[in-house]
Amino acid sequence: MQPFTKLTAVAAPLPMSNVDTDMIIPKQFLKTIKRTGLKEGLFYELRTDADGNKLDFVLDRPAYRNAQILVTGENFGCGSSREHAPWALLDFGIRCIIAPSFADIFFNNCFKNGILPIVLPKEQVALLLEDAERGANAVITVDLEKQEITGPDGGTIRFEVDPFRRHCLLNGLDDIGLTLAHAAKIDSYEAMLRQERPWLIG
Repeated sequence: MQPFTKLTAVAAPLPMSNVDTDMIIPKQFLKTIKRTGLKEGLFYELRTDADGNKLDFVLDRPAYRNAQILVTGENFGCGSSREHAPWALLDFGIRCIIAPSFADIFFNNCFKNGILPIVLPKEQVALLLEDAERGANAVITVDLEKQEITGPDGGTIRFEVDPFRRHCLLNGLDDIGLTLAHAAKIDSYEAMLRQERPWLIG
């Protein structure tokens, strides 16, 4: 998993509440177990009409096509617990989502996939939404080590992340990475089992 330390990027505004996982990645795009190629389905029903014609969706506007930060409304990621939702966001390039609140399962899945979800009071999210409306000038910096967001005008906002989750993101550790960090101890234990209890190994 790619570490998240400090990100300076364009922030895209999505001032919508209760954006569910079916809106993030509709069910017809769930046929794959790969984490790539999903960006085409990201927000598909907000980006296209019933005939497949492109709509004026924020992430398709030239200023936001390379956005890596999404500023949005409360209860983001509600609905079914599809892991394809963070996969699709990450495949598009989104590394950080800022909102007043998140659905629990989506929130947890973000950390496991290298995306930083930041919870802030509505008033601070509203300020960041105003910054994000600046288009290509909507560049903000998210510093996970300092737990600070710096806006286009230099103002800063503090945020809090659970220390364990912060450690995992800073070091690029998903569940597999956490296990492999103890590889030497695991190898030592298995060697002991082979010597003292070989019948358990088979």
